[in-house]
Amino acid sequence: MLRALLTLFGALMLFAFLGVGGVLYVFYQFGRDLPDYHQLADYEPPVMTRVHAGDGRLLAEYAIEKRVFVPIGAMPKMVVRAFLSAEDKNFYNHPGIDFMGVARAAITNVRNLSTNRRLVGASTVTQQVAKNFLLTNEVSWERKVKEAILAFRMERAFDKDRILELYLNEIYLGFGSYGVAAAALNYFNKSLIELSIAEAAFLAALPKAPNNYNPYRHPKAAHARRDWVIGRMLDDGVITSDEADRARSRLLAVRQRSATEFVKAPYFAEEVRRELAGRYGEDKLYKGGLSVRTTLDPKLQVAAQNVLRRGLENYDRRHGWRGPIVRLPIDSNWREQFSVMKPPAGMQGWKLAYINAADDKTAQVMLQDGSRGLIPLAELKWARPWQKEQKRGPAVRRATDVLAVGDVVAVETVTADKDGKPLPEGIYGLRQMPDLEGSLVAIDPHTGRVLAMAGGYSYEMSEFNRVTQAMRQPGSAFKPFVYLTAMNSGYTPSTLILDAPFVIDQGPGLPKWRPANYTKKFYGPSTMRLGIEKSRNLMTVRFAQTIGMEKIAEYAQRFGIVGKMQQQLSMSLGAAETTLLRLTTAYAMLVNGGKRIIPTVIDRIQDRHGLTIFRHDTRSCDQCRATFWTNQPVPAVPDIRERVADAASAYQVVSMLKGVIDRGTGRRIKDVGKPLAGKTGTTNKSIDTWFIGFSPDLAVGVFAGFDKPRTLGRREQGASVAGPIFRDFMKEALADKASIPFRIPPGIRMVRVNSRTGRLARPGERNIIFEAFKPGTIPSGRGEVLQGQSAGADVEDTGTGGLY
Repeated sequence: MLRALLTLFGALMLFAFLGVGGVLYVFYQFGRDLPDYHQLADYEPPVMTRVHAGDGRLLAEYAIEKRVFVPIGAMPKMVVRAFLSAEDKNFYNHPGIDFMGVARAAITNVRNLSTNRRLVGASTVTQQVAKNFLLTNEVSWERKVKEAILAFRMERAFDKDRILELYLNEIYLGFGSYGVAAAALNYFNKSLIELSIAEAAFLAALPKAPNNYNPYRHPKAAHARRDWVIGRMLDDGVITSDEADRARSRLLAVRQRSATEFVKAPYFAEEVRRELAGRYGEDKLYKGGLSVRTTLDPKLQVAAQNVLRRGLENYDRRHGWRGPIVRLPIDSNWREQFSVMKPPAGMQGWKLAYINAADDKTAQVMLQDGSRGLIPLAELKWARPWQKEQKRGPAVRRATDVLAVGDVVAVETVTADKDGKPLPEGIYGLRQMPDLEGSLVAIDPHTGRVLAMAGGYSYEMSEFNRVTQAMRQPGSAFKPFVYLTAMNSGYTPSTLILDAPFVIDQGPGLPKWRPANYTKKFYGPSTMRLGIEKSRNLMTVRFAQTIGMEKIAEYAQRFGIVGKMQQQLSMSLGAAETTLLRLTTAYAMLVNGGKRIIPTVIDRIQDRHGLTIFRHDTRSCDQCRATFWTNQPVPAVPDIRERVADAASAYQVVSMLKGVIDRGTGRRIKDVGKPLAGKTGTTNKSIDTWFIGFSPDLAVGVFAGFDKPRTLGRREQGASVAGPIFRDFMKEALADKASIPFRIPPGIRMVRVNSRTGRLARPGERNIIFEAFKPGTIPSGRGEVLQGQSAGADVEDTGTGGLY
């Protein structure tokens, strides 16, 4: 008997030794090449980057996985306990593997095998973290062994709360939800703290198979699984029996997440995205959880988008009808084809209409909702046929001159005629998407903050940003920097320049260059002010030759208009290509007194922990951080902006540009009724049109032109295309602002002069203005007339003209 006991004991010891050895071998064999779990100590789950407008409203979100990270200490205990009851009730007591749970699962699975029921698992939260972060989803016993080894190691390296925090913020719970906070929003439109017991139990029911418990596709299974979790919470003492009964009695009501209100500024948002990606890389942009405060003013942005679209549409109507969107065959299938037709990209506020009848006076239309209406002849008068070179065909006399049965067109509801008289319901006007493109940008001239940016008619039509990416010739919009060079060279706005024919011999084999004024006329000796107000090309070229293109090129580079300008006289008329943002920033540096600014779309960037990692304003001001006001003086913030031009010279140019609006090519802008200054710009054959201008505290630039350069039409120019857009934007932007005059720097004297001759005003003279002079430059008599040099022969032949 004793011998048998010894034999049994020896056999047990042998099996125990072999078992321990086997376990050690498995740990050694499978634990050698496991991933480094220490990386989880500093692991931060991918979190979306959120971009906000200047008023704090959301502008854009960038993420691969839309996750809201919540620290474990900030999660409601009831939510945490619900997940532990459902997934791992012994989490705070086991070493990474729940041996009792494994035993229960084994016994349960033996029973389930005999009844063909689904097998159950016993993975702990720690094992799930190991699988989700460090392993694959491969179904094999090898993966389970590695999972167990990693779970043991992780439990020794991290505290329980860190493991649970990783789990609750990482798990996928369906509906595009990564982590419990995102799931609470997506399923119930609530934050974690607002969840009821029933709602928390439902979320805790999802980790195993969120698709199987989708409340829309599998409502019974979802309800049953939620109630099972509620039962587990009751068994674990998390809730009382009364709370469990109330939770079970509640319907599983999923509430769609409230639509997030976004400020719509797609061109601006894309510019921000590009800058963030360039500064930090795509990985940090989409996973780094950055919080970005931008410079965007939503009110100005809405105005920019609306006036740009309206201005381009108004131009388009002046140049005729290019035809219907599509013409459907007149057969029995047209209704079906029309009902599923989608509007063209970028069409906003208009409707698609099918022309089902037309006569001399009206065209009958049917909309996609089945309603009917009329387009009267008066709403078709503008639609003369488009012709090459932006010309128009014969006048419209009948509705059938424009529309035919089968045409699909864009229409807009019209409620009153051109005289303001009300029209009956069902009256529509014919509309057309413009093929002209344009852009508008608004900048704070003192800081460089971009307040609004509309890079085209529609982002859906074209993502190309014509504010920052379109390189075009500015034409006469460049002239202020020629005249600024003059002011810094000792000349004054009253300096006389000869306006007469000018010819340059460009060398052997090349034609002579003969710039001309837009009017093709010559005006003799004229003041520099008159030259810029009336945009005289010949005066500008003569002056550029007098002071030298080298100086002008240096100022163009100093103001950031072009990197390196060719030193040719045609450059003085705006032949060097630039972008709207660069040119508008240069104008902003005129009105701010000649201080350098760097345009920016971002004010501040914070990382996921709230640490500021970028600020556009780099000035230091310790006194600005005071928590309370105790009658201390206002902090003096240093001005660290570099000076790029003399303040007095800059003001003289501002004063002349104000004259452009008061008396010159920008007279249409006077309707705004506030102190404004600016300059038109038009290139040869009216290919590019501009208006750049400013108030004392707002600089705005407008560009309009075809993406594939071609003429806008013989009579179109900056004043007729870009100017009205600038005017309408300024009306809205300055509507609630006080009328502030331009700030006069120290050293400038305002003297009464004759606006045409530039000489001191005499009693009884008309056309008197106040002119800006530096000390010692006030004219005392008739000054010298700058004539420049005209090389070559045949000076009376003006040719086809230059830029204007």
